[in-house]
Amino acid sequence: MSTYFPSSHDISRKWFVVDASGKTLGRLATEAARVLSGKNSPKYTPFMDMGDHVIVINAEKIRLTGLKSQQKVYRRYTGFPGGLREESFTRLLQRKPEKIVEEAIKGMLPKTKLGRKMASKLNVYKGDQHPHAAQQPQPLEINA
Repeated sequence: MSTYFPSSHDISRKWFVVDASGKTLGRLATEAARVLSGKNSPKYTPFMDMGDHVIVINAEKIRLTGLKSQQKVYRRYTGFPGGLREESFTRLLQRKPEKIVEEAIKGMLPKTKLGRKMASKLNVYKGDQHPHAAQQPQPLEINA
């Protein structure tokens, strides 16, 4: 008997919608990363993109535990000397709440071409509206 490897024709991608209202950031991110990578599927293959699409709504209502909301800092580097930019969690939550959720989920995916392909199936939105109603996304329950 030979090992079964699914082909690209065997992959049927589903769409899931996650409501981030009152959810803990890390717990939501781990579940979303699991679905994006396809680890929730019995046909999971590590070297193939088997994951489903994930839509996260209400990104501005995400929460952190403890004092992290006051202490967490997001850093990025512009590429120029002295170009390290820092922004606090609270400021970034006001300015771009989608970025917080997106960065947390992408940080839990592989840092390879495959990981970037998985991350392309992630859609994060500020409010409770999203333009993917035609895909008929199923709600994904996260116990957080």
